[in-house]
Amino acid sequence: MVAGVARYARMFGGLARYTLAREMAFRGNFLVKVSVELLWMAILVAFYKTVFAKTTTIAGWSEPDYFFFVGCFFAINGLIETLFLDNCNEFAELVRTGDLDFLLLKPIDEQFLVSCRKMDWGTAPNLLMGAALMVVALVQKGWEFDAGRVAAFAVTFACGVAIAYSFMMMLTSVSVWMVRNQSLMEMWWLFSSLARYPRGIFEGRGTEALGRFFTFVVPILLVSNVPAEVMVRVFDPGMIAWTVAVAAGSLWVSRRFFQYALRAYRSASS
Repeated sequence: MVAGVARYARMFGGLARYTLAREMAFRGNFLVKVSVELLWMAILVAFYKTVFAKTTTIAGWSEPDYFFFVGCFFAINGLIETLFLDNCNEFAELVRTGDLDFLLLKPIDEQFLVSCRKMDWGTAPNLLMGAALMVVALVQKGWEFDAGRVAAFAVTFACGVAIAYSFMMMLTSVSVWMVRNQSLMEMWWLFSSLARYPRGIFEGRGTEALGRFFTFVVPILLVSNVPAEVMVRVFDPGMIAWTVAVAAGSLWVSRRFFQYALRAYRSASS
């Protein structure tokens, strides 16, 4: 077990170094992508600063708390985009051209190779910018160190990444039948847009059912809400346990669905 994990860790490191070397071969393109991410973060921060100049809270979140939430979303989304998004976007093309055959022949777990074969280093700064924004928000809040909250945040942050990855893999797997996955990836952007907002915006009349749906049925609101709430707002053991359970269940379901999709795949030679 340990040897297997170490083997895949080494492979992941090798793939990461290889994609970084390829990215650095076109440094101008890399710098433009990083500049776009920095500009997007600056615009978003300026927008929320303008909003908080007119009000003291948004859906019950104070300014430092809300900026911590925004930083948490940026960090999770940056991690997902860096590690998985490009790979999942290209899966439909592998199916269409039959190049998926060559990946399936390799003595490596298929899901690992499909979802982790390269990294998009141009979006990696989002993780760092999100972390920096969270630190600044904690300083502004005057947050006092709490080991329990930090541990709970680390666990729920990892669970948020797992939930987002599971949704992405399930959408990607459908490409085996649909071949083109442009509309499926647009659905992913819809899910990621929902994760960008606090659950409190659904507490108004007529929207509570929608908030419960995206918390308990299609639990995309757990991705960044729970880690942020655990760290700077309410420490809710029940919601933490639900997030851990959803992450484990989502990973299991997405794994089984991906394997089912591969069994339905017809290779280029068939």
